[in-house]
Amino acid sequence: MGQRLDNAKRIYLDGIRDGNYVEAIDALVGGRYTQHSTPVRDGKDGFIEFFDDFTKRNPIRDIEIIRGFEDGHFVFVQATQSLNNGEFRYVTADIFDTDDDAKLIEHWDMIAELGAPGVSGHGETDEPTEVTDLDKTEVNKRLVFDFVTNVLIGGDDTRAADYVAADLAQHDARIADGRDAYFEFARANALRYTDVHNTIGSGNFVAVLAASELAGTAIASIDLYRVEAGLIVEHWAVAEEITDPATWVNSGKF
Repeated sequence: MGQRLDNAKRIYLDGIRDGNYVEAIDALVGGRYTQHSTPVRDGKDGFIEFFDDFTKRNPIRDIEIIRGFEDGHFVFVQATQSLNNGEFRYVTADIFDTDDDAKLIEHWDMIAELGAPGVSGHGETDEPTEVTDLDKTEVNKRLVFDFVTNVLIGGDDTRAADYVAADLAQHDARIADGRDAYFEFARANALRYTDVHNTIGSGNFVAVLAASELAGTAIASIDLYRVEAGLIVEHWAVAEEITDPATWVNSGKF
């Protein structure tokens, strides 16, 4: 789609998958690299330090970029990782900020274990990947932002039908298909969104970086929504528990 997305993909594929993390970070990062992956220190040195150890522990690394798009100077990427011939399998969602030269300057990510298809029967990354409806980007971003703000944060699920299709396709492994199933899960597990930190989109896809609480536990997530004909028709999510700040080596998930 553009140089910004290409650079984000290269961090994954050239840097992490192929082990050229020193060369990749030198080539692709701008004047700063602010890091929100809490085990990784800010800056080029922090990235190199982390992946020097990571590549030693995981000598076999298969990484696939599933989805990606640009929104101005922001980039979204969804990927899968299979380490050491399947010993560890993860799904990740990343948002990067970039400078005027398309170099990466800030990074947010979520990572979770990749399992079998969930209760809906869908995999956590499968179904459409093509970005369409580019002329509807801003309208779709507003729809998703209003949904998260009014329904997930505001708690007014009586308005859910204004934003979400009844037959919502669900890729969160814990939740069945359908709008009603999503909100039944939310009520049963005391899921409450608290803050939207960023909303970026391209055409039919919109990603939201958000904070929430699940059964009293603080959660950070990147949710990906697909919009069609003015309604959210599909949902993917990668979420992490927000750990004690004493365990962070940077400023935290947001």
